[in-house]
Amino acid sequence: MRIGLLNNLRAGRSDKQVWRLLQLIRNYPEVVHVETDHASAVPEALSDLSRQEVDLLVVNGGDGTLAHALTEILEHGVFDGRVPMIAVLRGGRTNTTALDIGAHRDPVRSLETVIQAARQGRLEERIRRRDVLRVESDGEVRCGMFFGGGVIYRGIELVHSSFPQGRARGVFGSTTVIGALVGKLLLGGTDGMVAPDKAQVHLDGELIAPGEFTLFMASTLPQLFARLRPFWGEGPGGVRFTGLASDARHRARTVPGLLFGHPNVHATEDNGYLSRNCKRAELRFDCGFTIDGEQCAPRVGRTLSITAENNVRFVRA
Repeated sequence: MRIGLLNNLRAGRSDKQVWRLLQLIRNYPEVVHVETDHASAVPEALSDLSRQEVDLLVVNGGDGTLAHALTEILEHGVFDGRVPMIAVLRGGRTNTTALDIGAHRDPVRSLETVIQAARQGRLEERIRRRDVLRVESDGEVRCGMFFGGGVIYRGIELVHSSFPQGRARGVFGSTTVIGALVGKLLLGGTDGMVAPDKAQVHLDGELIAPGEFTLFMASTLPQLFARLRPFWGEGPGGVRFTGLASDARHRARTVPGLLFGHPNVHATEDNGYLSRNCKRAELRFDCGFTIDGEQCAPRVGRTLSITAENNVRFVRA
């Protein structure tokens, strides 16, 4: 079993954490190690690991690092068409996928656990399969685990401008901003950060009304950061899509429960609450969007499609 470690030095962890990780892998010669300090270095780093015939890729970084890796593996075939098993450490400012898979909070302990499981032939019992989003827009394809538009994009921009570089931009900053935005929504706010965005949405070919949303998002994960579960819909598809219409009613009684996957009797599409599992979502909108924290600026008349046909074997670290 050949293990490869992709180590993002700028993912938000401390220098001490990086030092501990490097000290650990000195004891395990079967681990191939490459470092990156910016997103553009990820393709070459993965090509290096592919040339060394890595079977298990360990990603020490946050959601953004994983999204870049998934795009290179699934869309650009950097592993010559192979899809290795992937273990995600909690090494970034936001670690949504790692948390969902069940990774330990200490990346060093997680890595050693994975290495020992590989040595003992016990990786199979730690595998958690997850579908991966494929988002295509303007001729460019990005893979990831979470997509969000409108207020979600603006919320992340607010986190980046309000909190210093570092760990505060992670779950703490995101939770603080979400709390403020939800509060404004519950009070009936419709301007500024929570201003609605016009969006034409088709789910599996069906046009969804109305055409104005306060927020819209999609994921393949059952749980997001801070234990949020804003997907309560049904259907056979792998894309979990949720939208909040600009004229959604009974917000104060409905929205808090929906954040944690608990819809009440008011959480219906007629009342402006949309949640479905679909095979394909097609959108047309002008606002910015995010994929696993990677920001894409607003553009007039953007068209975008979301599918989830790739399934990856993640290893609980």
